[in-house]
Amino acid sequence: MTESPRVTVGIEALDVYAGSAWISAADLAAGRQLDPARVTNLMLAGRSVALPFEDPVTHAVNAAKGLLDDLEPAVRARIELVLVATESGVDYSKSISSYVHRHLDLGPECRLLEVKQACYAATGALQLAAGYLASGASPDARVLLIATDVGLVDERAEYAELATGSGAVALLLSEHPRVLELDLGAFGLHSFETMDTARPGPEIELADADLSLVAYLECTVRSFADYCRRVADVSLVETFDFLAFHTPFAGMVRAAHRRAMREFTGLDPAAVAADFSRRVEPSLHYPAQVGNLFSGSLYLALSSLVDRLPAGTDGARVGLFSYGSGCSSEFLSGTVGEDAQRVVSARGIEARLAARRRLTFAEYRDLLPLGRDCLVPRQHLKVESHAAWRPDTTGTPLLALQGIENYHRRYEWI
Repeated sequence: MTESPRVTVGIEALDVYAGSAWISAADLAAGRQLDPARVTNLMLAGRSVALPFEDPVTHAVNAAKGLLDDLEPAVRARIELVLVATESGVDYSKSISSYVHRHLDLGPECRLLEVKQACYAATGALQLAAGYLASGASPDARVLLIATDVGLVDERAEYAELATGSGAVALLLSEHPRVLELDLGAFGLHSFETMDTARPGPEIELADADLSLVAYLECTVRSFADYCRRVADVSLVETFDFLAFHTPFAGMVRAAHRRAMREFTGLDPAAVAADFSRRVEPSLHYPAQVGNLFSGSLYLALSSLVDRLPAGTDGARVGLFSYGSGCSSEFLSGTVGEDAQRVVSARGIEARLAARRRLTFAEYRDLLPLGRDCLVPRQHLKVESHAAWRPDTTGTPLLALQGIENYHRRYEWI
């Protein structure tokens, strides 16, 4: 009997857009008169800030454009599903993916969907897309999955304000997983209803930091326990060469790693700390500069990890933990492709993060209401030129919000 060929599905390419500006954690903490010792525990350098012409649509398009421009036309033409994961939706009916599809100039033979489940949404969409690709229903198809969000927090969020980022991560999914091949069928789940964070309206973001931490830690260990139930002979220490977590801030990841190691291994505290440095810290470099990218957070951590893989670790197995408030969580895994580091480093993520404009606290404070304006449904809105805020346009063009006319959002390339 002839054996069926092995199905391979996963991430073919990825890119990150973390906005055009940022503020350092130290400057923001000083401006809000927060305790510097508590700020240190967050393990944050700073966070991205959306400028007045940036919204979830521009973030999504700017994250995906360079990646798609580098594709062969025949490969680009095979994109037949566009999924946008967001909790910053700009319409209760019309999907952000419709704007993304238009401004990325994709073909009409496409399914367009928006997915919501807080910070877990991109992983849920990833698994649904992986099942579609693995089914063979449309051989050699591509799926474009983008996680995009704009944070709403202000001084009312206290320390959470320091960790709330803005931006998007774009993933191209296919049967040619050069970046990460998913371990199909290897996953663990844990979900329950809770009110740790929510957005009951376009201008309101609620957060119960203590409840969110408890739910996150509980989901970390329970989703991994379910993974062990489904997959034989799993060891948290030996099965995975590296670990990447949903990363609101690195201090939360450190707490989750410590909890999981305490529950599933017999290592002493010194060995746990060494394990964290070796297997987890490479994934934290980009999140420490960007803040929480919501459903893009895990995949920002993955991009950081791949960009920092030590030599000779091609084929490394990565354990991935995804969490979304409300709440839903999953532990999944995959192996790094032989070409992964070259594919990811070619995107120049590090250089683009370094090129962002650093804001003063006064500039940041003045920008907050302007950022909220673009997320509130309204019949008409004109976005001023804000020439002082615009980035250098001599490089890659960026999509920018121009305004809203009769509820229709209008964009331009700058």
